Amino acid sequence: MTAQGTPAVGGAGGTTPDDGAPGLTYAAAGVDTEAGDLAVELMKDAVRATHGPHVVGGVGGFAGLFDASALAGLRKPLLATSTDGVGTKVAIAQALDKHDTIGFDLVGMVVDDIVAVGARPLFMTDYIACGRVVPERIAAIVRGIAEACQVAGTALVGGETAEHPGLLGPEEYDVAGAVTGVVEADEVLGPEKVRAGDVVVALASSGLHANGFSLVRKVVEVAGWSLERHVAELGRTLGEELLEPTRVYAADVLAIVERAAGGVHAVSHVTGGGLAANLARVLPAGLAASVDRAAWRVPPVFELVRTLGGVPWGDLERTLNLGVGMIVVVDPDAAPGVTAHAAELGLGGWVLGEVAAADEVRAPEGLVAGTKGVHAGAVAMSGRYRT
Repeated sequence: MTAQGTPAVGGAGGTTPDDGAPGLTYAAAGVDTEAGDLAVELMKDAVRATHGPHVVGGVGGFAGLFDASALAGLRKPLLATSTDGVGTKVAIAQALDKHDTIGFDLVGMVVDDIVAVGARPLFMTDYIACGRVVPERIAAIVRGIAEACQVAGTALVGGETAEHPGLLGPEEYDVAGAVTGVVEADEVLGPEKVRAGDVVVALASSGLHANGFSLVRKVVEVAGWSLERHVAELGRTLGEELLEPTRVYAADVLAIVERAAGGVHAVSHVTGGGLAANLARVLPAGLAASVDRAAWRVPPVFELVRTLGGVPWGDLERTLNLGVGMIVVVDPDAAPGVTAHAAELGLGGWVLGEVAAADEVRAPEGLVAGTKGVHAGAVAMSGRYRT
């Protein structure tokens, strides 16, 4: 559908003459336009709930409209944008036939990327490709996206549902999305503000989030474990743990940045590549962060993946977040306030290490640098994880 309205799977309205000749129809080809219409009806209220006064028009147009006049009051507004998907975690949702949480994974993947530069998310669009439109399933996915948008403080202004029979199986789907936000030019967070002596603070993840599921699913497959298997150390079934939604940090991180009043210099979203690779991206060339692996206890699900699959720690560290979902690099004077504020917000927050000149950092295991094609800083990991 376009702008959470007219289904892309359907054609124009009205009627056409029937010449009585037998032949193929769109429905016979596998596309059900009526199912697309019903899916829109089932999701409309959830989408509207994300619309504040800046959203112009409603559900059903060819494009979502957002009133940007408020940006005129900013000194030098910069627009920030990010797009992403959920990856193979959707296979877990499909296997469990539970589709109302995958939207949190999608929203978290995009809004928390732009928050890393200090941007406030304004509006988001989504895209769902499926083999067959099941109205209740599509509506459940979009309801999850809408609920996560409310948590992030952003509007869901548009979307598209495309039915692709023959390309995707009847029960298969994939989701993607994009978000646009805004930040004042002189308030952009990143390497330019990081200094030697800054403190590296971790914010806890809610679990696996939405990265590394190709590894996780392979481990589960090789082990022969059922998703319905109850796992004592997790306190629930394996499937419930794997489907735990990604924590959406946007509103909380922006609140931390605002209260710190300039004390936050950089923010890193720990996604594909793990902690070290993503932290290095927000440090300037010539500086390196020392991270103590013993600074936190790795949640049980990560240890389960490691032991069940015999996965080396190094591979696990480069693939999964290991319990750290976001990282905040702060002025040393601001560190106590940032960790206290994180606790107030219900986030786990703790000090990981500090930033120093790269040639002063002890790195017996070498430095992680140059990831994602970015010429930036480096990270030295040391110590052993606690499980």
